[in-house]
Amino acid sequence: MAFASRPPTQLLLGRLTRQLRPRRGACARTMVPDRCFALELPDCTLAHFTLRADAPGDPQGARWDPRLAAILGSPGRNYSLCLPVAPDAGYGARVRAAKLHQRLLHQLRRGPFQQCQLRRLLSYCPGGQPGSAQHGFLLHDPWDCLETRRALVELLRACEESPHPHLGEFETDPHGQLWQRLWALQDGQQVEVGSALVMPTQEPPLHPVLPDLPSSVVFPSREAARAVLEACTSFIPEVQAVLDLVDQCPKQVQKGKFPVIVIEGLDATGKTTVTQSVSDSLKAVLLKSPPSCVAQWRKIFDDEPTIIRRAFYSLGNYIVASEIAKESTQSPVVVDRYWHSTATYALATEISGGLQHLPPAHHHIYQWPKDLLKPDLVLLLTVSPEERMRRIAGRGMEKTREEVELEANNVFRQKKLCSTIAEKRLGSLTALWLR
Repeated sequence: MAFASRPPTQLLLGRLTRQLRPRRGACARTMVPDRCFALELPDCTLAHFTLRADAPGDPQGARWDPRLAAILGSPGRNYSLCLPVAPDAGYGARVRAAKLHQRLLHQLRRGPFQQCQLRRLLSYCPGGQPGSAQHGFLLHDPWDCLETRRALVELLRACEESPHPHLGEFETDPHGQLWQRLWALQDGQQVEVGSALVMPTQEPPLHPVLPDLPSSVVFPSREAARAVLEACTSFIPEVQAVLDLVDQCPKQVQKGKFPVIVIEGLDATGKTTVTQSVSDSLKAVLLKSPPSCVAQWRKIFDDEPTIIRRAFYSLGNYIVASEIAKESTQSPVVVDRYWHSTATYALATEISGGLQHLPPAHHHIYQWPKDLLKPDLVLLLTVSPEERMRRIAGRGMEKTREEVELEANNVFRQKKLCSTIAEKRLGSLTALWLR
């Protein structure tokens, strides 16, 4: 890469790069952790690679994925942007990282980045340790524009959060080996702080984000979801009202003698018709999740990152549970959506890749929260994707951000199918799937 025609800052970067290159190995050992990466591809598969200070051969027999080589070695310039979160970070740090990730995503879709291709990139430590996953992006600039580089540096400068996002840049050396150069801001200047060899690595048996889900989106208890919203009180005024309503609910509730039926399904699958028909037939009380007392704030939380959005819906389930406990002592209860929907959307949006990357049936992530009231029966309504979209168009229904994303590209269309499959696997209770 030539720096001759670039401003003084870029000339400085060139000199620093030349000075640091002879120390690639030593610098990488001290500055670049031995991490792995999962890149989401357009065909809903994942390509994995790792960074090594010195790797003379393919690790553990791994071979280059030709699709990954085509992306990282294609003409232009590739950048990685990952958000570091310490493994033992609390909910406050996770919320801040999620907010920053969302803001970066919006910025990387505008301005000089519009000419670039953006892909989801997950960084993780091998071995499946909880808390090791770091979400980020791979940005491919097909024209290798200086303006793209400058805009990325400005993004780093504008980030007030600490630690700053990690900015990496991929380049091929004269021997044909691919390296990632890691940049940081020091005294307002962009400085190379490490380099590592990009190597193939074997795909782990389970998706690497799975260990983090109980502390980020599929909450195993009321207190876990509550802790997330508590970290949001300073920037979402409505959070305190939600927490107050949750605190008014008993922590342990029991179902009455009458049956409780939950009806699940994506929008436009017939839930309204079926729930009304079933409740009329059984002379049952009809409840909805989230309940009306918090449903007025759905739009606010739907615009927040997944960790906040799912915490809101999780706590809504506990409020509904207290209503179920009360009403089921007097009559049957029919519930329009419950915990299944909350967990399903979390799995479908957080697990990159397609159906093959969902957790296997009977994985512990599908276990019902021990402190949440269970229904007696779960009904899942499904229709074909084409029929569902025809119904949505016919009704003039306003689509949620998740719905818009699900229709925007093939990856998210796969996510919608993931939602259905995950919801079936979540049906660990007596269940009936209706088409």
